[in-house]
Amino acid sequence: MSARDLLQPDRGQAARTIEIVAATGFAAWLNAQPPRARAAVAAQKMSGKPGSSAILPGDSDDWSVALAVDDGALGVWDLARLAETLPEGAYRLSGAEAGAAMLGWVLGQYRFDRYRKPEGEGPRILLSGEPARIADALKIASATARVRDLVNIGASDLGPAELEAEARMLADAHHGVLTVTKGDALAKGYPMIHTVGQAAAKGREPRLIELEWGDPKHPRIAIIGKGVCFDSGGLDIKPSSGMRLMKKDMGGAAHALALAGLVMAARLKVRLHLLIPAVENSVAGNAFRPGDVLATRKGLTVENTNTDAEGRLILGDALTRAGEDKPELILDFATLTGAARTALGPDLPATFVNDEPLAEALLAAAREVDDPLWRMPLWDGYDEMLKSDIADMVNAPDSGFAGAVTAALFLRRFVPDGTPWAHLDTFAWRPAARPGRPKGGDALGLRAAWAMLKARYC
Repeated sequence: MSARDLLQPDRGQAARTIEIVAATGFAAWLNAQPPRARAAVAAQKMSGKPGSSAILPGDSDDWSVALAVDDGALGVWDLARLAETLPEGAYRLSGAEAGAAMLGWVLGQYRFDRYRKPEGEGPRILLSGEPARIADALKIASATARVRDLVNIGASDLGPAELEAEARMLADAHHGVLTVTKGDALAKGYPMIHTVGQAAAKGREPRLIELEWGDPKHPRIAIIGKGVCFDSGGLDIKPSSGMRLMKKDMGGAAHALALAGLVMAARLKVRLHLLIPAVENSVAGNAFRPGDVLATRKGLTVENTNTDAEGRLILGDALTRAGEDKPELILDFATLTGAARTALGPDLPATFVNDEPLAEALLAAAREVDDPLWRMPLWDGYDEMLKSDIADMVNAPDSGFAGAVTAALFLRRFVPDGTPWAHLDTFAWRPAARPGRPKGGDALGLRAAWAMLKARYC
């Protein structure tokens, strides 16, 4: 059964009941229950704390579920644990509408089973009287699953060619136009993308993937995703512990592909330009070196101080290309810096924005859909850290201070003046499981960006 079947309109089908109990009213609710139900609640240690639940016995072989939640509307993840743990079958809510929690219900049943046999358990189906919200939840769930799947795939099975194939499927599905630049054309036109990826093995060559869609008369927007399909660190090689998760260094590209899919499926009134610089940062005799001076599409020169600061290099050329068509908005997603994780941990994408109205809209959307972002400063005073003695700039300051900020300032050098731009330095990974969010690849910032675009262009 597909995810589309996990949410169905309520037409009176047979289903077990999930009773929603407000935490503040738990004591009164419990006192009103028959003795058998109170005993079941005690045996299962349902305390009234939000998220606690119990199976309640009914007549004969009948039973229902009680779930304690915060007062007010259900949140995105309130039903996720039940979706993971309840027996297969159909359920309907009593005492509340599912609303935003539909998404958590579907994502609680996400499984990545490419490399192992499916667990074989049946689906949990939620019946709802909100058909419009069903459709919206399923679209967001599908986009989130796309990000999770792509990030979870091992690097041996997902390289630049596979990212190109993903973009091609999107283009074919929505009648977009796909352009791929590689080889000599990439070396001449996008020298930083070429340089970072030139040491990759045959079949995994670097490329710039572009997809255009929509009416040229509509406002032009650019969505960019960092597509480093594996990052060894290059000659500044990572230790094994730092390399372990580097299959996920294309998480920005996964976010960009998923967001582009949402934009096209909803037929937003935009001219979409999706750009994915796709590379593998490998070690070989022709790998780029510390101290090399790199040319760029913009004409600036960059002294390479660290081959492990490669993501900003490929994004620089992609940002330059995006700006050439004068978009009214640029969004980029990248698993860019460890400094962002040190500052904010895994859950909060470090968000840099050069335009106050865009920042306000993006952060408001993040709060509305419970997909948190945390704004970080484009602090002009740190721009001098990018000075080079021999070139226009370095890619990574030697000091190590403010690493997420200086990376964003590097990217800003390639954004056209006056163009609203947001950069999301996202982790794209869950180091520990939470309800509806298994350990592994995940979409962090996707729903916020989509809510902002939908509000702006729908």
